Amino acid sequence: MADEATRRVVSEIPVLKTNAGPRDRELWVQRLKEEYQSLIRYVENNKNADNDWFRLESNKEGTRWFGKCWYIHDLLKYEFDIEFDIPITYPTTAPEIAVPELDGKTAKMYRGGKICLTDHFKPLWARNVPKFGLAHLMALGLGPWLAVEIPDLIQKGAIQHKEKCSQ
Repeated sequence: MADEATRRVVSEIPVLKTNAGPRDRELWVQRLKEEYQSLIRYVENNKNADNDWFRLESNKEGTRWFGKCWYIHDLLKYEFDIEFDIPITYPTTAPEIAVPELDGKTAKMYRGGKICLTDHFKPLWARNVPKFGLAHLMALGLGPWLAVEIPDLIQKGAIQHKEKCSQ
């Protein structure tokens, strides 16, 4: 069960109405507009709460997404590239987010750096099709994963801050 702060954040993300994926040509354009509106609102809310932690952009078709996410730990910013493709069965199937530079550094990751969202996130996504979109993926998928995994990877020495590496 999500904590109260998470519920509040998610309740402020607009839900999507169009049940369409990349195969649905005209409807996909409408779904993409809703996705962008939802992402923009989520990013604006994060900035207003001083909790800005990712940037995303897509290819022209909206089927390939990429960007950066970051996590602050002990006042140091750890930044990572992220990427994912929209599954052909989207929105029934949630995208699989990859953080390639962390590939092989944690058991909660699949080959290619795809983060494990199977146990907790995917059932939640399935119950909320088509209302959930990419902003929800970030808020309820990648965000919590980073909050659990990054401090653990730092403590184990699996990742180091870039400034510490260059000394």
